[in-house]
Amino acid sequence: MRAAVAHGPGDVRVDHRPDPVPGEGEVVVAMEWGGICGSDVAYWRHGSSGTAALRHPLVLGHEVAGRVAALGPGVTGIEVGRPVTVHPAEPVGPEPLPERLAGRTNLHARVRYYGSAAFDPHTDGGFSELRAVRADQLRPLPDGVSTRRGALAEPLAVALHAVHRAGDVSGRTVLVNGTGPIGALVVAAAKHRGAARVIAADPADPALRIAERLGADEVRRLGAGEPLPQDVELVFEASGAPGALGPVLRATARGGTLVQVGNLPGAPAPAALGDLVTREITWLGSYRFVDEITDALAALRDGLDVDPLITHTFALDDAAEALAVAADPASGKVLLHLGAPPV
Repeated sequence: MRAAVAHGPGDVRVDHRPDPVPGEGEVVVAMEWGGICGSDVAYWRHGSSGTAALRHPLVLGHEVAGRVAALGPGVTGIEVGRPVTVHPAEPVGPEPLPERLAGRTNLHARVRYYGSAAFDPHTDGGFSELRAVRADQLRPLPDGVSTRRGALAEPLAVALHAVHRAGDVSGRTVLVNGTGPIGALVVAAAKHRGAARVIAADPADPALRIAERLGADEVRRLGAGEPLPQDVELVFEASGAPGALGPVLRATARGGTLVQVGNLPGAPAPAALGDLVTREITWLGSYRFVDEITDALAALRDGLDVDPLITHTFALDDAAEALAVAADPASGKVLLHLGAPPV
């Protein structure tokens, strides 16, 4: 089989690897579509993502969907040919979560994630023609949800988790700062969960146009004389830029809530945080998701249209070119077609 493999900075190749054989409790999925995430771009650009650095070649990709191709021993309740996506997280080790974190499986101390170099050996991702998958990580696609849209269930789950962290958004005004793919999906998720008005802010026109198509009621082009609004009770910071924190805190209403969904750097970085204290802002982190991927599939089934997010598609053999396009801030979600050429 072919797979998109990161070998080091600037070195992504389409390698040939042995076809997987499903073990006990596993299935083999014939992958059809994969969405490129910022972590995939980071491995391609730098040979690392955050503190996770490549020690060996790594198959990229954790936003994937395809069809079950073979069942391993002990697998029941799933049929060959079933379209599925994959929950890409697997907690490591026997240690249970402390009681205060019950149910928050995204906060296990050690989690293997598809397409991640956090552990040695690394956890290969799903940018391959075939992938052996634990059956309990499968999420069947509802009728009417294509594998192309199913590949967006994982990032939509990240957005839904962020909205869930904010509490009930119905009838409320929301600001989303940063409308790359995750921020744009936060716009869609907030509207889906009943937000009355969503304001989207970003320096890039193409990103704002996508946010509008995903439901933003108002857009602010930052750096073009359009400041952030003031006194917004509920704010999502999705850019991950430390320099944005001061203005975003100032935009948050006194006593309001700021949900940090954009990944901040792991190294020291200057940021103006004084308003966090003087305005008594509640600042919440949002990390990956628990099982909101199931909620994402239900939202897609119920008509949430994420197609405006998709701006480019590439064949698997063009993975390096696809990563370069995905690195351009003017791009939305870039998809790889992982199977046979689409007809």
